[in-house]
Amino acid sequence: MWKWTDSLDIALDLIEEHPDVDPKTVRFTQLMEWVLALENFDDDPDHCGERILEAIQLYWIEEKD
Repeated sequence: MWKWTDSLDIALDLIEEHPDVDPKTVRFTQLMEWVLALENFDDDPDHCGERILEAIQLYWIEEKD
């Protein structure tokens, strides 16, 4: 199960779940909802911050290209 610190793994799951989405256009509020909805994700929503979401988004951008 992924935690907030598993940014790359989360990004890879998001690529699978949302293959047609441009990660550069995703708002952090939407990104957080999508991460919380991932089957492999299990962590406290209160442990998430902007820096974590930014790291996930950057990995998503890198891996999608």
